[in-house]
Amino acid sequence: METKPFQFANNTPLSLSPNFILPEENRPILSEVFSSASIPTIDLNNHDIDDLVSKISQACEKYGFFQIINHGVPKELCQRVLAVVTEFFQLPPEERAQFLTTDHSKLVKVFNYFQKVEGQGKVLMWGETFTHPWHPTEDFTHFLPKNPPQYREVFTEYAREIGTLMDRLLSLMSQGLGLEKDCLKRKIGERPAIYTQANYYPPCPDPELTMGLPAHNDISTLVVLLQMEGVSGLQVVIDGKWVPVEPVPDAFVVNIADQMQVLSNGRYKSVLHRAVTNNRLARLSLPMFYAPNNDTVIGPIEDLIDDVHPPMYRNYSYKEYMDEFYRQEGARRRVKEAFELQH
Repeated sequence: METKPFQFANNTPLSLSPNFILPEENRPILSEVFSSASIPTIDLNNHDIDDLVSKISQACEKYGFFQIINHGVPKELCQRVLAVVTEFFQLPPEERAQFLTTDHSKLVKVFNYFQKVEGQGKVLMWGETFTHPWHPTEDFTHFLPKNPPQYREVFTEYAREIGTLMDRLLSLMSQGLGLEKDCLKRKIGERPAIYTQANYYPPCPDPELTMGLPAHNDISTLVVLLQMEGVSGLQVVIDGKWVPVEPVPDAFVVNIADQMQVLSNGRYKSVLHRAVTNNRLARLSLPMFYAPNNDTVIGPIEDLIDDVHPPMYRNYSYKEYMDEFYRQEGARRRVKEAFELQH
């Protein structure tokens, strides 16, 4: 059965019109991507716990990104969740349009990222995003679409597995900072804001003119990302150069986000990354985000502060951070910098 060409839920025609074409200075220069470098891949099936903690903390400090294999999440479940989320984006645009909103307070929505360009207004990114909450143990199915029919069942099972994996990663990262195993999880708080943002990027006739997602840092604490195999698009900054994060079979990409950088007092790095398009295949990425709730106060963990390592950031509520995030919407956001302390 031949699939129809992709259409955005908001009915914007998918063509290389000025709606999508970035000014020259904002375009990805794909010839300058440094393909010979890569982020580390870490085997979680490592029985030498000290070695595993060391590898993870080094990756968090140097790269802010790493891939994990032998993570315990069944391959078949990962394939099912990618398939059912892809099916969602293949629903008729009018069916996806019921989730369209520009209201930031809505937990379930379909939307398109954009960049504000002086003299040109909004330039849309070449992709569509679907976001909704998830939870490892509580029932969250009322947030999920009824179509495709198996979406709720598959995503509930996937959320349970990702919850277990995130707990393990937070514990290893805590130990890497010399803290108690449960320290980071406690600091993020008892009622975390946990959500997914499925990103669907249709093939683009000229990837040099567009972006799937602009360069950004993630605002949450920790992200576990599932990529489709066989098509790349995620790129991160290493030593000032853009480096592709090629999909590794049966792996997740893990990345440090802004709240983790603040909690670790700058030791763990939240780094710039972006999504570029390609002209051959559609690409789906499925990041699962773990963030504090609005009332949680975030700041450098006291045990990581001393005379040699003064606090790099002031304490703030996560709501304050999110307000600053939305204030900078459409620009190249620099949210963390607004909370830095000057010494």
